[in-house]
Amino acid sequence: MMRAGYAAEVTVTDGQRFASLGGVAVRNRRLVLLWLRGQALRLANGHGHGLARATDSLRLPTSDVRPVLFHGSDAPEGLRFWATDGERQDDAIRALEAGFPVLHTVVDPAVGLSLTLAGWRGSLACHHL
Repeated sequence: MMRAGYAAEVTVTDGQRFASLGGVAVRNRRLVLLWLRGQALRLANGHGHGLARATDSLRLPTSDVRPVLFHGSDAPEGLRFWATDGERQDDAIRALEAGFPVLHTVVDPAVGLSLTLAGWRGSLACHHL
């Protein structure tokens, strides 16, 4: 069995509690970034209603993360911007190539919720946020 070379996770915290909404282990950095982008768009486009599945056409070895109900529009817009901005995606792939993690956090100030997308070289089991 081939061991995954990269992992990604989506987490949420309210400042007191922390939870993983889901994660994936894949063989290369491009798949990690593709998964993170798909989850960012899915969460942003869902914005608490019938969640659109931006990753339906992709054949990634994972299920989608659990949905999040945002109370304002800043967090979904921040996710959407990160996922669709070419410069941010170029920065992310370069960071992964250099062995650094990719982190993107959005905040919903109405309820003090922080959602973080993270990708790194290694396995899901050995990562601690």
